Amino acid sequence: MKLTKLGHACWRFEKDGRTLVLDPGSFSGTGLLDGAEAVLITHEHVDHLDQNLIKSAAPDLEVWTCNAVTNSLGEVPVKIQTVREGDVFDVAGFSVRVIGEWHAPTIPDAPIIQNIGFLIDDRVFYPGDALTDPGVPVEVLLAPSNAPWLRVWDFIEYLRMVRPDHAFSTHDGLVNEIGQGMIDNFMTMEGKKQKSDMRRLKPGESAEFA
Repeated sequence: MKLTKLGHACWRFEKDGRTLVLDPGSFSGTGLLDGAEAVLITHEHVDHLDQNLIKSAAPDLEVWTCNAVTNSLGEVPVKIQTVREGDVFDVAGFSVRVIGEWHAPTIPDAPIIQNIGFLIDDRVFYPGDALTDPGVPVEVLLAPSNAPWLRVWDFIEYLRMVRPDHAFSTHDGLVNEIGQGMIDNFMTMEGKKQKSDMRRLKPGESAEFA
């Protein structure tokens, strides 16, 4: 499996010549759907879902997402599959389990929206905009490291709760070079404590797993 960070919260998974994309949002650059057979979308926020991109995609693209995203997209040319916590399915050569239901609280008076996480091939877990306990051992965690709803304390505690073999920073497109350096330092220190591989991949960088 090859895992590539495309930008902010968007990731590409490649295996056996097939490609799956996670959360192609408007903060993540261009070419997000190149070669993709299917897309997983955790929730409706624009940094995770570029509606214009989905609406202009090829009709054979499959989109797997929560009910709120399905409703927000309306009529689109692609095939949409609505899933919820506990669902398990196969797509683009990957097995996927849905874990989680709700977005983390953001600001006072704002309603809590739907947010689902995805466990891919029982190896890689991405919680979306939440700090969901996957409830199972995780080899690779895509860990949100910066957000209006997230404290550094919570980020570190999440790494300690999940205790993955590898952790990569995600949801970090809002930070400048200073903030990126801080994330690097926090992940390096925590990786040493847990004797795990914890780091930030830059957009376009990949990690491969046998």
